[in-house]
Amino acid sequence: MATPLGAEAATAATAQTGRSGAKIKPTIVLVHGGYADSSCWNGVIPELQREGYITIAGSNPLRGIPTDAPYIGSLLDSISGPVVLVAHSMGGTVITNAAAGKSNVKALVYIAAFVPDVGETQGDLINKFPGSEVLPVSVPVPYTKADGTTGTDLYLSKDGQAAFAVDIPTATFRLLQATQRPFDADSFIYPTQAAAWRTIPSWGLVAGQDKAIPPACERFMYSRANARKVVEVPTASHVVMISQPRIVADLIQDAATATS
Repeated sequence: MATPLGAEAATAATAQTGRSGAKIKPTIVLVHGGYADSSCWNGVIPELQREGYITIAGSNPLRGIPTDAPYIGSLLDSISGPVVLVAHSMGGTVITNAAAGKSNVKALVYIAAFVPDVGETQGDLINKFPGSEVLPVSVPVPYTKADGTTGTDLYLSKDGQAAFAVDIPTATFRLLQATQRPFDADSFIYPTQAAAWRTIPSWGLVAGQDKAIPPACERFMYSRANARKVVEVPTASHVVMISQPRIVADLIQDAATATS
């Protein structure tokens, strides 16, 4: 049985198809990365909703591939009808693994995101090109895992705006930094188990002033994935979905239209 989210999508799909046989609009699923929560999509969501898209901002556990990918995969399984799956930053690693084998996922959209291949880790990719400045402004905090072992969470410090979000107002950054969800440092060492972009068409956005994932790395990953379209935003920081929500929404709509 579908969840209420899936039922809503199915109802909307029926309404959109109607007697005219019009194309079904996909559900847009948005996945955030580290140092963030689902609210980072708050500027993008209204843009998509105005165009008639059902939009779900999934909550990424930020514990690493073994936890995050099955969790987002279960969300995808709950949705009836086609899905355009969108991710920012570390969320790109999650959707690359989670979407594998999901027949309802019709497009992958990477927003300043990791796009790993099988066997690669985020640590491999972030060190492939120079220019990342975010780890030095991260604060490690130990925590106790369910099995009793000690893990390390990484939080973005109050001094992290220049490395993470230089193109948004300081007040907006302070809110982001105060409401962030940390990620487990081990997220950088888990190897990717599946590369959904090998079978699902992808789109990408390069943030030209990104100092978390270097722009050169983003270009490399999108090219390797044979992305159908790559948009570059020369002035954008890593949080381009906050600073440039319309551009992000337009790219998502391009993917939705092309794969409907």
